[in-house]
Amino acid sequence: MKTSEWLQVVSYFGALLALAPLLGLFMARVFEEKRHPLFFLKPVERAIYKLAGVDAKREMRWKDYLWALLAFNLLGFLMVFGLQLFQAHLPLNPQNIPRVPFWLALNTAVSFMTNTNWQAYSGEASLSYLVQMLGLTVQNFVSAATGMAVLLALARGLSRRCADTLGNFWADLVRTTVYVLLPLSLLFAVFLVGQGVVQSFAPYATVTTLEGPQQVIPLGPAASQIAIKQIGTNGGGFFGANSAHPFENPTPLSNFFEMLAILLLPAAQICTFGLLIGRRRHAWALFAVMLLLVLAGFAVAWVAETSVNPVTGLSAWMEGKETRFGVMNSVLWGTVTSAASNGSVNAMHDSFSPLAGLVPLFNILLGEVVFGGVGAGLYGMILFVILTVFLVGLMVGRTPEYLGKKIEAREVRLAIIGILVPGFVILCGAAVALLLPSARAGMANAGPHGLSEVLYAYASAAGNNGSAFAGLNANTPFYNGTLALAMLLGRFGVIIPVLGIAGGMVRKRVAPPNSGNFPTDTAAFAVILTFSLLIVGVLTFFPVLLLGPVVEHFLMLAGRSF
Repeated sequence: MKTSEWLQVVSYFGALLALAPLLGLFMARVFEEKRHPLFFLKPVERAIYKLAGVDAKREMRWKDYLWALLAFNLLGFLMVFGLQLFQAHLPLNPQNIPRVPFWLALNTAVSFMTNTNWQAYSGEASLSYLVQMLGLTVQNFVSAATGMAVLLALARGLSRRCADTLGNFWADLVRTTVYVLLPLSLLFAVFLVGQGVVQSFAPYATVTTLEGPQQVIPLGPAASQIAIKQIGTNGGGFFGANSAHPFENPTPLSNFFEMLAILLLPAAQICTFGLLIGRRRHAWALFAVMLLLVLAGFAVAWVAETSVNPVTGLSAWMEGKETRFGVMNSVLWGTVTSAASNGSVNAMHDSFSPLAGLVPLFNILLGEVVFGGVGAGLYGMILFVILTVFLVGLMVGRTPEYLGKKIEAREVRLAIIGILVPGFVILCGAAVALLLPSARAGMANAGPHGLSEVLYAYASAAGNNGSAFAGLNANTPFYNGTLALAMLLGRFGVIIPVLGIAGGMVRKRVAPPNSGNFPTDTAAFAVILTFSLLIVGVLTFFPVLLLGPVVEHFLMLAGRSF
């Protein structure tokens, strides 16, 4: 690795470590309703409640909280679905793009509702400016805010004593949007415009190239969507090439800050969680586990991608990479975007070497808990924490406790459901796709690489990531329908158990600490939690990973490619 690349990697993680605690402290003050630098926006918050007819001070039990969340998300789905079906008759469509086909519209609406942002279409060719803004960009905000709301409910469930309520969903949704997502996205969008990201309502430009033929240059209000897609760990690109497109990611500086934005909120939310539950050391233990796994994944991918490929005889092969940024930025972006359930890409993961492609795939298969999405990553990690303290309790012969509250059979069952549902969906979906000839026809590659393409698609959907291996034609009724189902189960199959755990824990008393407790703020806890994550991931997916990227790696060493 060149010195400049070392400096960039150190600068990246240094900036993350410096900014995450500051943003985490700010968010904690927002959600505790203490004074903060944006407190002057309080009238805006009150106006939204009044306009919506919401009593923000009315606390909700966990089932009420869940029903409010589900109803709101259903409304968002219907809005995006309808906008696509009727876009030919709506304004802000200067290219006169026709309606989106039913199955593609269904897939896209589910995708953006679940914060997945899987895209089986090319944005500049399929969606009008109005649909991109009113449909997709709005969902980028509220789907991220939904994930954060679930995390806040869980934090209250773990920290409150003998209570019955978890806060108010509408208040959590509005505060996250008004005080966190909107201000950060506004600042970031202005920065991106300054770097050259387009933000325009003008029709596409037609120009004559130096060779003589004409070329259509797509435009549109891209910067506003790119900002929230990175900050909200959404990942949906305004253009089909995503962040490899120069109108989305024009400069090395924009590339650095877009990568930083991917992990910033997921990292900061860990600090917020520690402050809300009054356990900062525990939060830093969780942070250390996540950071260690990201660094390990990047190291494996970097070594694999820069080793000599026996098939080509080249190292650091540029095929599928963006020449403006180079291999290191492609590998780092691929690692962090899959760790954070962001799903944006500045290179094609299909072009990575087998082991380098294994890293983003395995990040997703772990459940998107290595930082993960806004809110979603941390509440997914808490499921593994509950499983870990339960296993430790069994080993030492004591009733397991977490943050002073007993972990009983109900919490363990719900945690296991939340952990296993995404894996079940991934394996079943990929198995069915590989059995059907019509589904296999969409694979661009045969052998283990083709298996990786299909597995990655269902992992990305169930993990609510949204990135693709880029070698699979997923715009068919089968893939649009089954991947939409995978997104729904992957999102709400975890949210429902998490809120169920929060609803049970909030009613429990906090026992005073004693010598029999297993501390969750030590290096020993961090090590055990790390191994719990890896063991669950390996036991669930080892056979299919062995048949896919691992076999492909050994075949590559023998001089064979797919």
